[in-house]
Amino acid sequence: MSNWVIYSVGFLAQILFSGRLILQWILSEKSKKVLTPSLFWKLSLIASFMLFVYGYLRDDFAIMLGQALTYFIYIRNLQLQGEWKKAPKLLRFFLLIFPVLLVIYSYNNNTYDMVKLFQNNAIPTWLLVWGSIAQVIFTLRFIYQWIYSEKNKESSLPFGFWLLSLIGSIMILIYAVLRKDPVLLVGHLMGSVIYVRNIIILKKQD
Repeated sequence: MSNWVIYSVGFLAQILFSGRLILQWILSEKSKKVLTPSLFWKLSLIASFMLFVYGYLRDDFAIMLGQALTYFIYIRNLQLQGEWKKAPKLLRFFLLIFPVLLVIYSYNNNTYDMVKLFQNNAIPTWLLVWGSIAQVIFTLRFIYQWIYSEKNKESSLPFGFWLLSLIGSIMILIYAVLRKDPVLLVGHLMGSVIYVRNIIILKKQD
């Protein structure tokens, strides 16, 4: 597959990720408090789907890891908001089994492509470790958010979510520069600004 197609998938995913943040930011600025609109989770799920594919096409385990860990949390938040059941059953079924389908597709003569992901000559081992740690920290924000939301029985974006977002985003920016990945670079540059702004809004709420 040509590079322009692969990068197009990645940039479209980042546009959707940025779009959800801009939407959330604008609505929060208007109400003077941090909001969690359902469209935020819908865009997150679509973007995660596309970025997972992008990571697979680039043989980039760090990107795939980050999306695999958050994919179902997006679905859970849609369930908490009562939006998941509104989607067509066929679409819900496909979205739920998509990661499994990709794993099955990744088998070639009973040899899994994970070997290729971990031995990508374009990514030194130390950089792959850094990128994976960055993705795990970035993903912890949604695990924290999920636990927080389950405890409060409503989908919300607390302070810890935005703090982990900022830390993880800065680490991924470093990874993007070293990896020379324009998709990650553009997406996380904009994201970092919005993370800081939401932290400021939350501090004012207190």
